[in-house]
Amino acid sequence: MPVAHVALPVPLNRTFDYAIPENMVLVAGCRVTVPFGTQKRTGIVVSIDDTSELPLADLKTVQEALDSTPLYSASLWRLLLWAANYYHHPIGEVLFHALPIPLRQGKPALLSPQSYWFATEQGMATDLNGLKRAPKQQQALAALHQGPVLRQQTTELDLNDSALQSLRRKGLCDIRQEEQASSPWQNMFTLAQDRLRLNTEQAMAVGAIHGDDDHFTAWLLAGITGSGKTEVYLSVLENVLARGKQALVLVPEIGLTPQTIARFRERFKAPVDVLHSGLNDSERLATWIKASRGDTAIVIGTRSALFTPFRNLGVIVIDEEHDSSYKQQEGWRYHARDLAVWRAHSEDIPIVLGSATPSLETLYNVQQRKYRQLKLTRRAGNARPAMQHVLDLKGQSLQAGLSPALINRMRQHLEADNQVILFLNRRGYAPALLCHDCGWIAECQRCDHYYTIHQRQRHLRCHHCDSQRPIPHQCPGCGSTHLVPVGTGTEQLEESLAPFFPSVPVSRIDRDTTSRKGALEKHLEAVHRGGKRILIGTQMLAKGHHFPDVTLVALLDVDGALFSADFRAAERFAQLYTQVSGRAGRAGKQGEVILQTHHPEHPLLQILLAKGYDAFASQALAERQKVMLPPWSSHVLIRAEDHNNQLAPVFLQQLRNLLQASPAADQQLWLLGPVPALQPKRGGRFRWQLLLQHPSRARLQQVLATALVLVNTLPGAKKVKWMLDVDPIEG
Repeated sequence: MPVAHVALPVPLNRTFDYAIPENMVLVAGCRVTVPFGTQKRTGIVVSIDDTSELPLADLKTVQEALDSTPLYSASLWRLLLWAANYYHHPIGEVLFHALPIPLRQGKPALLSPQSYWFATEQGMATDLNGLKRAPKQQQALAALHQGPVLRQQTTELDLNDSALQSLRRKGLCDIRQEEQASSPWQNMFTLAQDRLRLNTEQAMAVGAIHGDDDHFTAWLLAGITGSGKTEVYLSVLENVLARGKQALVLVPEIGLTPQTIARFRERFKAPVDVLHSGLNDSERLATWIKASRGDTAIVIGTRSALFTPFRNLGVIVIDEEHDSSYKQQEGWRYHARDLAVWRAHSEDIPIVLGSATPSLETLYNVQQRKYRQLKLTRRAGNARPAMQHVLDLKGQSLQAGLSPALINRMRQHLEADNQVILFLNRRGYAPALLCHDCGWIAECQRCDHYYTIHQRQRHLRCHHCDSQRPIPHQCPGCGSTHLVPVGTGTEQLEESLAPFFPSVPVSRIDRDTTSRKGALEKHLEAVHRGGKRILIGTQMLAKGHHFPDVTLVALLDVDGALFSADFRAAERFAQLYTQVSGRAGRAGKQGEVILQTHHPEHPLLQILLAKGYDAFASQALAERQKVMLPPWSSHVLIRAEDHNNQLAPVFLQQLRNLLQASPAADQQLWLLGPVPALQPKRGGRFRWQLLLQHPSRARLQQVLATALVLVNTLPGAKKVKWMLDVDPIEG
């Protein structure tokens, strides 16, 4: 009797065996419906053979085959099986993570009928001037006069749904559905005529990649901010698409790069699809299916887009490869950049990792000659490097975090009709609420962390567990009404600028002001209209935006980043500073960067300002080698949580004993812990951790594999919530 080994989305690192009925044909990678306990569940066939650990007579039977062919391409299937093993995560959760939600629910892998609006005969004959009193309807009918509009395009075109419905009631337009047929784009693909002329460095980079693009090569495109990396990506993709192959472009956060997406769509007369969390389930499924059929030329997406199946993938591009958002921090803790390199190697295609501030891991791989480096050292066009200044805040009288010298420099830049960026990586009104009489501070009891004041919403919010409460009118400790905000957030900074610059428009760009769909695009549109303007923002402003009129960038409060228990903090700060300062002077205007600090003598600031990011990275790599920190060694972090602050450390000590007893353990295995996590309490749970370090990644994997087989035999394993993070980037 043939047996199907089926993976189910459950937190168990195993498959489940089911008998296959006589007339059913199954292959690995197909979905099936199986009985599981008292439920009926969707599972994925991992393999088929004639044996089972259980007696064949005791096996339940597969109820239904949902697919006749595998859902995963061969290379994607290999990637997922390898990744489940490398990250020691349950195979069922890994395989299901790579599928759109409708497929996880057992729905068919088919495109839904496509809905589109079109103008009726009466609508086409209607004079648009007759709708002057209904401008939204006039705008909608004008768009339909140009041709049918897909329902999902109405938001992009700023068409109002109620206006379309009003036109429909008048008989001027209607909506229709039709099946989506496969449409090859290769026959219509042509090279763009209006592309920018590459400078010498860009042309050499494109030529090097193009000359070696018929097999796997990992390229690091290290270009200073404003050096035209996107134009290199476009030219590389142009060569790949001209051969009829597809491309995958990964970006850190899709909402932050509307300009990039627009450039790709303008450049290529070929389908460009976007994958991100803002899409609904059917939209994500449609892109997934079109890519697998070969109907999409380019998919641009965040980390989960890596698991899109392609019919003929020709290149992978990872923009801002250093960005921490490529690392999944919940559930299956994979790193999309690392898996993308593995996928490119498996598919024997080139991969381009781009960044102005490459991660130390990537630079290490260049040193080890695993990756090849291409450098862009000149800003594109006429842009000149920005001038950099440090303002010592000691003894200064600050107003809303602004020093008098900075206010004067802002005034000078704004009077020249330029724009100013104020970078403050702290959203909200203020990071704490203090009682002036007794010293009480509003604190989240679930996290032992101060609440952030959000003045506009009139509530306190914990930025760790997202719990909220109203701003109190009286101190719960002494009853005083003298409650004062401490520190400055972006919301307070925006409010405080009005007296200094009453006639200057202000755009605040952070997670609070861009949460609504289309809000970020409206902010960016206002900025690109030009003229004097102040932009306030968190690190959302640091990533990939091109602001031609920004000539002054000021970093208001960076001292917290200079002193941290996390050994990666210096690298993150150097990347952030370089990325933020790169927003200044990008279009021929002289840029200026001002950094406010109480510690101008800090060695990290000195090397960054005097020699730049490359010098910092070389020094940081040398320092890490001396103490054998990653990338010169490998880390695994095991964290356990409990409600009483007692069970977690006991379990981790038991696990430590198990790891030390592993036959693969040797003198070079170093364990730290159990110790409290850098954030010891979150969401009502106490957090402890155990860190493993070894110079050999392979040996560390062996230690884990032998120990984890026995982990469920530990007395404390079922009493705590625990997780494992291979190659962690956070403590």
